[in-house]
Amino acid sequence: MLINLIKTMRLKQWAKNIFIFSALIFDRKLLDVSSFLHTLAGTALFSLVASAVYIFNDIADRESDLQHPTKKNRPIASGQLPLQTAWAAGIILLLVSLPLAYLLSPTFLAICVIYFTLNLTYSTKLKHIPLIDVLILASFYLLRVASGTTLIAVERFSPWLYVVTSLFALFIGLGKRRAELVLQINNSGNSRPVLDGYSVDLLDQLITIVAGTTIVTYSLYTFSAPSLPENHSMMLTIPFVLYGIFRYLYLIQTGEGGAPEDIALSDRPLQAAILLWILLILLVFYLY
Repeated sequence: MLINLIKTMRLKQWAKNIFIFSALIFDRKLLDVSSFLHTLAGTALFSLVASAVYIFNDIADRESDLQHPTKKNRPIASGQLPLQTAWAAGIILLLVSLPLAYLLSPTFLAICVIYFTLNLTYSTKLKHIPLIDVLILASFYLLRVASGTTLIAVERFSPWLYVVTSLFALFIGLGKRRAELVLQINNSGNSRPVLDGYSVDLLDQLITIVAGTTIVTYSLYTFSAPSLPENHSMMLTIPFVLYGIFRYLYLIQTGEGGAPEDIALSDRPLQAAILLWILLILLVFYLY
């Protein structure tokens, strides 16, 4: 039962919460011990809230998950994790994480509550509305970045990063929808009703628009944000962003794409691009 509970908590999904560290890194406070520990603690608490969301979502989606070729094996849908245990685990996670979030920052707690509430609304209503569903998914990443700014004393964090994050998250969300739609078409299933409002051609057009806008916006950020080094060295990171976007497009077009966290944890070329991008950012911000 413990193993099934851990599966339902989706520990690998915690990788998304790396976005909480954006404020710490881009405000150049990664080496500040107090700021680092606050951000690390906030990331852990946000991850617990996210796990509570996954548990409640699986409870709500257990009937539809049974119609999905892979989601039918989830512990709650398959009956391996009893509903009572799942409900108790989700509630306990909230009772532990939310009070501790308040101790870190009342604003951080507010963002956690907004994230949790928006997720529940998304699961019950908004995920069934085409376009709105991917916009809400993108907002989850934006909330992660915003939560990071509440954990430290922000001095040089650029608003440009909110725009870049939103566009990047929207790009990922559209790619995920495309992969789900292709899977549904190939398996003649009906696992997600919102997919009936999409077509592969529409998603390809939206992905192209958002990908191009993301590249332009990030490029503008690298030489126009006032918080960056005056020698414009941040522009050196643009090729890695380009490759990362191109690689993700390649994966979803060739049918190898899927959940973003699965791709990020399995595709070596994409991992290399992300790692080199991070290393170059650290070099630009902390050694130049």
